[in-house]
Amino acid sequence: MPWVQTLNPLDNLGYSALVAAIPIFFFLFALAGLRLKGYLAALLTVLLAVIVAVASHGMPVKLALLSTLYGALFGLWPIGWIVVTAVFLYNLTVETGQFKIIKDSIASFTEDRRLQALLIAFSFGAFLEGAAGFGTPVAITAAMLVGLGFNPLYAAGICLIANTAPVAWGAVGIPIITAGAVTGLEAMAISKMVGRQLPFLSVFIPFWLVFVMSGWKGAKEVLPAILVSGISFAAMQWFSSNYLSPMLPDILSSLFSILSLIFFLRVWQPKNVWRFADEPPGSASRGINYYPPATVLRAWAPFIVLTVLIGDWGLKPVKALLDKASIAFTFTGLNKMIIVDGRPLEIIYTFNWLSAAGTAILLAAAISALILRISPGQFFQTFYSTLKTLRFALLTIASILGFAFLANWSGMTPAIGRAFTVTGFIFPFVSVFLGWLGVFITGSDTSSNALFGKMQQVTAQAMGINPVLTVAANSSGGVVGKMISPQSIVVGTSATGLTGRESDLFRFTLPHSIFFAVLIGLMTMLQAYLFPGMIPPATGAGAAATAASSQGGPLILFATAILILFLIVSTSPKLPVLETKRD
Repeated sequence: MPWVQTLNPLDNLGYSALVAAIPIFFFLFALAGLRLKGYLAALLTVLLAVIVAVASHGMPVKLALLSTLYGALFGLWPIGWIVVTAVFLYNLTVETGQFKIIKDSIASFTEDRRLQALLIAFSFGAFLEGAAGFGTPVAITAAMLVGLGFNPLYAAGICLIANTAPVAWGAVGIPIITAGAVTGLEAMAISKMVGRQLPFLSVFIPFWLVFVMSGWKGAKEVLPAILVSGISFAAMQWFSSNYLSPMLPDILSSLFSILSLIFFLRVWQPKNVWRFADEPPGSASRGINYYPPATVLRAWAPFIVLTVLIGDWGLKPVKALLDKASIAFTFTGLNKMIIVDGRPLEIIYTFNWLSAAGTAILLAAAISALILRISPGQFFQTFYSTLKTLRFALLTIASILGFAFLANWSGMTPAIGRAFTVTGFIFPFVSVFLGWLGVFITGSDTSSNALFGKMQQVTAQAMGINPVLTVAANSSGGVVGKMISPQSIVVGTSATGLTGRESDLFRFTLPHSIFFAVLIGLMTMLQAYLFPGMIPPATGAGAAATAASSQGGPLILFATAILILFLIVSTSPKLPVLETKRD
C-alpha cells in the first residue's frame, strides 16, 4: 500500500524540523567533534536517518531502506564513476612523469613571485580542481610554490584562497551534478546560476592574492597582469558554465587564463621582480626543467582529449544516441509507493553505462594511454590503485547520497526547509552561509550540496524565490568555506612542511573566508530582489542533464582551439618584452 509523505509529524513545524535535522547535526558533530573518518560518519548518519524516518515520519522500514539503496546506487553511478575516471586520468599523467612536464611548463615563465602565484596557485590550481579535485589542487600547487622558494605559510595560504574560484565545478563538475541529483533541477540551470555569481569573485581573487602577498604597492605594480589573469578566467568561466557544460568550466577557464597571462608576459613584465624578504637571487626558478615543444604537447595531450570527449558526450544528438544503450531498472517495492503532494513518485534507476560522463573520461584515458605509450599492465594497475585509493571516498559518496534521497523522500528535508522560511527576506543571504558551513565541516562542496541542496530548494519555493538561486548559492557559498575546512588545512600544512601549525594557517585564511562569504551573500540578495532576470528558469530534468546546448559543436571546437593555442604559445620562442627592469 502506498505511503503518504509526512512533513509535520509532531504537529509543530519547529519540533518536526529539529528532529528531522538530528542526522545532519550528528554528521557535522561526528566530523568536527568526534573526528571520525568521513565514510564512518556518513554510514552512522544513514543509520540514524533511517531511525528518524521510521520513528518520526512513520516511513515503512522497507521504503526507508530502498530509498537509501537508490541514493547509494546513484552516488556510485554516475557520480562515483566520474570521480574514479577523473582521478584515474590524472594518476596516469603522474605515473608516467607527464605531470611534472606540465608543472614545469607552467612554472618556467617568470621569476616574479606575484606572477608565479597567479599562474600556479590561481590558474593551475583551478585546472587541477577541474581535473581531479579532492584536495589535489592545494597539495600540488602549495608544494610547487615551496619548491620554487615561497614562504611555506604564504604558499599554503594563498593556494587555499585561490582554490575558491573553481571548487563549484571541481572534479569535472561533481558538485553541480550532485546538486541536480538531490533537487531534481537541471544541472545545467544550476551551473548557469553559479556561473553568474562566481565570475565576479574570480575577477577579484587574483588581485586579492597579490595584495595579501605584497600589499597595495606590490599589487599596483602588476595590476595589468592581475586584470589579464582574472578577467580571462572569469570570462571563460561564465561562458563555459552557461553555454557548454557543468563539467568543463574549471578546465577551460584555467587554461584560458594561463594562456592569456603567458601570452601577455611575452610582451610585458613588471619593472621590479618581487621576492620574499631575505630570499637569495635565482631561487625563483630552481628545480624547473625546460622541455622542447613536442614533449610539452605530448604531456598536455590527455587533457586536450578529455576536453574534446566531454564536450562531444554532452551534445544532445550524441547523448541521445548513446542513451539508447542504457538499461532502466524499475525499483520494485519502491516505485509509486511514496505519495508526495498527492502524486506517487516514479522511481526508475537508469544504468547509462555508455552515455555517462565517466565513460567519456575513461575513453580519454584509453586514448591517452596510446599517445603516452602506456602498457596495458601499467594502465590496469593504475586503475586498480586508483580504485583502491578511492574506496573509502566512494563509500562516503554512496552513503551521503543514500542519506540525501532518504531525507528527501521521507519528508525530513522538506520539513527543515519549511522551518527555514522564518528567516524571511534575508534567506538568500543565509543560504550562502549554509553552503559555507556545510563545506567548512565536510570539506566538500559535493557533500554540502547533497546535505542542504533539497532544503535550499524547498525553502525557496515556500518563499516564492526561484530555487535555482538558492541551490546555486549553496554551492557558491561553499567554495569559500573550503579554505578553512579542517581537511583543507591539513592538506595545506602537509604539503608545505607546516605540520603542527594548522592553527596558524586557519587564522591566516579565516578572515578571507568570511569576507568572501559576505560578498557572495550580498550578491545573492541583489539577484533575488533587484536583478531576478539573472536567474535561469528552474527546469527539472535532474542530474542527468549535464549536457551542453544543442549548439555546442562549434563551441567545443573553439575550446579545443584554445587548448592548442595554449600549447603553441607556451612552447614557442620568447617574444621581445616591452618593459623589463629587473632588480
